[in-house]
Formats: sequence, structure tokens, C-alpha cells
Amino acid sequence: MSVLICGSMAYDTIMVFPDRFKNHILPEKIHMLSVSFMVPEMRREFGGCAGNIAYSLKMLGGDPQIMATAGCDFAPYAERLDTLGIRRNNIREVENTFTGQCFLTTDLDDNQINAFHPGAMSFSHLNRVSDAQVPVSLAIISPDGKQGMQEHCEQLAEAGIPFIFDPGQGLPMFSRDELLRMISLADFLTLNDYELEMVLNTTGLSLEALQKAVKVLIVTLGGDGSRIYADGVCHDIPAVAAKEVLDPTGCGDAYRSGLLYGISQGWDWPATGRLASLLGTIKIATKGGQNHAISREELAARFEAAFGFAMPAV
Repeated sequence: MSVLICGSMAYDTIMVFPDRFKNHILPEKIHMLSVSFMVPEMRREFGGCAGNIAYSLKMLGGDPQIMATAGCDFAPYAERLDTLGIRRNNIREVENTFTGQCFLTTDLDDNQINAFHPGAMSFSHLNRVSDAQVPVSLAIISPDGKQGMQEHCEQLAEAGIPFIFDPGQGLPMFSRDELLRMISLADFLTLNDYELEMVLNTTGLSLEALQKAVKVLIVTLGGDGSRIYADGVCHDIPAVAAKEVLDPTGCGDAYRSGLLYGISQGWDWPATGRLASLLGTIKIATKGGQNHAISREELAARFEAAFGFAMPAV
């Protein structure tokens, strides 16, 4: 059974500012902000939440099936997916649009200033879950076009397919009622700590009420690890020290691929969360969202070294 990954496909233009944003932004002038950052380092990467999640899940031995929309410039990405052996039967190419484009500027503290052009993402609602050509046992709704995210949540729930709702950068698009509806349909909800505060503020829910609204709530805390609230228990998942910190882009997506793999394999939450945590650490040691690689043997060795017990067998 395949894992359906609904979300964005994008090209990431990543720039590195060799200083700190805070040294060049005057707090008393943010109402009339006009800044320019010299970025001597720039590169273009394959990205988008769906693409990044599928990459890491495939690396783990999973069977990702991407459902997304792309534009007239998608050919290089399509060739890459074919090379990786990642299904793209459900990626719809929309004429007269660009594939999503993300422009990221990162400073020395790993802060990011991003601009995103959705392009073909705005047509994600043209895809339907029922069109998936391979049987699906699990899914994730990651940032995508607003209507597409809403309709895919409804379609997955109607089909009885358990799914992770991962609103991410798409959170500001949704009203209180829209957000509550999608949360009510999801089995799992994953947020970082900043997004958690946004959800609590928008919905008016308490943390306790949010935990009760889904079967499992996963909150990532950056360098402080993550917390998984399931069955009335809070599992504290430790962070793993990185060999090198090069680029935070895509770390959250790598984490989510670990969640999908653990859930699909029937692992318990302590093991699933630790795999997700380790994958985020592995990703941060490489530039871009899809350039990390690790063998199954090395992954198992790093898992046991980091957490003191063996990674579950497949």
C-alpha cells in the first residue's frame, strides 16, 4: 500500500546572507521597512513540501505517491522523480503556469525570510483522492492551494484513509471555522511550536482541547526536540545533535517523512518520533531539501547510538 502525499512541488532558490538579519532591521522602523541583503551565495534546488517528504520517505524504503500540480517548467523535476523511482502519476501539469517557486534568504542564525509564488499550486483542487492509481493506506495533507487542502481533507475522510494534517505555512489562509473543520477530519495533526500558537489563537482552543480534537498531536520544538500527544500520554522526543548545521530548509519535511514511515510500519510513538527526529538532523547537515542520503544500515546504527536501543525491524 502506498502513502499519498498531497502538497506543493516547487523550485527553491536559496540565498545565504553572511550576517544576521537583526543587525540590519531597526525595530522602531518596521512600519516603513525597506531593506536589501547582499547574498553572495545562491543555489537552486528541487523542493516543495510534497517533493521533500516523498524524497525522504522513498529513501527510507517507503512507497510515496505524490498528488500535486505543476507548471510548464516541470520537466527537470519530472526527470528527477523518474530517476528516484518516485511515482508521479498523480502530478497534474497545468498549462500557462509556473511550478511553485520559493525564494528563501537564510542568515547565520538560521532565520529565514521567504517569498513564495504558488503558481500551479492554486489548481491543486483539480486533483481528487479517488484518482490515485495505487491503493493508499495513509496520507498527509501538507501546504498546498487552499481549496485543494480543504477538499483533499474531505475526500480522505470520506474514503476512510487516515491522514496527517500538516498546515504549515498555509495556516494564515484559513478562518477559524475552516481550520476547525480540517482538524476535525484529521487523525494526526503536526505543527511546529510557532504554528501551534497560531492554531490556538485562531481557533480559541486550549492545548488540552486541541489534543482531544485529534487522535495524535505532534509538536516540533526545533533544537529542543518534539512532543507527541497520544492516548493521553505526552511522549518527549529528544533532538539529535547534528554532525554539521548547514541548512534548515526541509528539516520539517524530513521529520514528517519519519512520522509517515513509522505510522505505516506500525511502530510505537517513541520509536516513530525518534526516527523523525533523526531524519531532521540528517537533513540539516546538507544543503537543500533533497540532497541528504543514508543507507538502512547507517540509519540503524545512528538510531541506536543516539537513543540507546535498536531501531524496530521492518
